[in-house]
Amino acid sequence: MAILRLLHTLLIRGAIALGLFAVSTSLSAADWLPDSLGRGFEKSYVAQPDDYAGSVRCTVVRYDAHGAAEKSRKGVLYIHGFNDYFFQKEMAQQFDSHGYRFYAVDLRRYGRSLMPGQKPFLVRKISEYFADIDSAISIMTDAGIDSIAIMGHSTGGLVASCYMEHNPPTAVHALILNSPFLEWNLALPARILVPAIAGLGRIFPSLTIPQSGSVYGESLDARWHGEWSYNRAWKLHDSSDVDAGWIRAIERAQLSLKRHPYAIKVPILLMYSARSYKGDKWTPEAQRADAVLDVADIRRVGMRLGHKVTPLEVEGGMHDLILSSPDVRYPLYDRIFAWLSENL
Repeated sequence: MAILRLLHTLLIRGAIALGLFAVSTSLSAADWLPDSLGRGFEKSYVAQPDDYAGSVRCTVVRYDAHGAAEKSRKGVLYIHGFNDYFFQKEMAQQFDSHGYRFYAVDLRRYGRSLMPGQKPFLVRKISEYFADIDSAISIMTDAGIDSIAIMGHSTGGLVASCYMEHNPPTAVHALILNSPFLEWNLALPARILVPAIAGLGRIFPSLTIPQSGSVYGESLDARWHGEWSYNRAWKLHDSSDVDAGWIRAIERAQLSLKRHPYAIKVPILLMYSARSYKGDKWTPEAQRADAVLDVADIRRVGMRLGHKVTPLEVEGGMHDLILSSPDVRYPLYDRIFAWLSENL
């Protein structure tokens, strides 16, 4: 059965690339449901083939406010990070007001896509998410969008990069990476252990690997020091524990990108904060730096993803640059749209 599912997936992806078939095509109005983000936001659940843990689905969210982007053939697909989901309402409105139709996907076992009894964030190969992205892109192209930029944040940036490395759809013309997770932010002794844990993940994928730290959560959450409110059951305050199978999936994806430099053919906007925050306790500086990843790693690995990479260092940016303070994120939007006007 696993072989049959693999062949089915390969056939579907090959047909999509040739324009012969589209996943989840021709959604009717009844397939879109009101979303919790409010007016203008709608969601559609997309059932995917069962995997090793049972039933799975993804959720495509769109912003349909009949604004400047109503008839545009250009669109943006947003892919969230780890311990995350799409909730960046202001970002969707910004893209819409600048003439880009906005879609996002909550990947399987994340956010809106979580189903009863599922283990959140479970993954064994990053390529499992490709079908979710395929579905979202198919929905967008069916809606008349033929020039798409994928925007990925953190782990979503890793997923988007691997997706564009392996089988990029012809409709995707640009890639925006928001602090992509291209390297482990670990001191040398711990970093050396990652391949060993990844090896264990092949045999004992469910082995729990504890994580710790709430500095970033305190910087975001309006109940603490931040500006933002969101579903805290879908985006946990403390870093969620992972398992060895997840470590293996991330490690293999990162290694693939390093072993195949310059593999992504579309233009890339590589965005990262000007500095990293190394403390394990919150201070105001945590809201002006990346408290999750090492920004030097992002630039070092990211500049080798493709032949046309534009680095964008953001002074005062947090890990999710779009959630940074207003004096940071509004000028950043201007720079994103200037880049898109030349590359999409």
